[in-house]
Amino acid sequence: MCRPVLEGEFVRLRPIVVDDANITLSWRQSERANLLNDGAQTLDQQERWIAGRPASELNFIIELIDSTPVGMLSLIDVNHTHRRAEPSRFLIGESVLVKGIPAAVEAMLLLYRYAFDVLELQRLYGTVTEKNKLMYKWQRFLGMKEEGRLRNHLFLAGEFQDAICLGLTYEDYWKISLPKMNALIKAGKQTN
Repeated sequence: MCRPVLEGEFVRLRPIVVDDANITLSWRQSERANLLNDGAQTLDQQERWIAGRPASELNFIIELIDSTPVGMLSLIDVNHTHRRAEPSRFLIGESVLVKGIPAAVEAMLLLYRYAFDVLELQRLYGTVTEKNKLMYKWQRFLGMKEEGRLRNHLFLAGEFQDAICLGLTYEDYWKISLPKMNALIKAGKQTN
């Protein structure tokens, strides 16, 4: 699968490389990541994880336009037969650096645009732990619809948690997500 660089006005998504292991490991071990699945515990494990990603995944570093890395985002389980994939591993690791910049929204917009307009997918889907109320609210605002609940599906932070299933179709992307994302980015342009 092609490893594109996706350019926006505030951020770009570039393919993750092994040299990103140190910073991505620090993000994954931060408090902000406590509602994500466990990841590597050492630099060597993180380097091996990055080097071993399958062709069905697109793993990105979110950078500001000046090339400062601020987070990560993935598109995993890309299935061209059923035309679906899962946005995943979304984490802004440098929240101070993106304050006042619509970095998170634009990163998602770039990923959605690539998924729907370039890969011609019909659907994006994923799960959010019930405890990650902020991510759940944000995904719903951006057009994802709740499609179900997997009870005691995730073991995070020492306890079993429900996973809330979310999905976004191509039609909802055009009708709901794209207008909202564009409006948020436009508002970000006016304040910067």
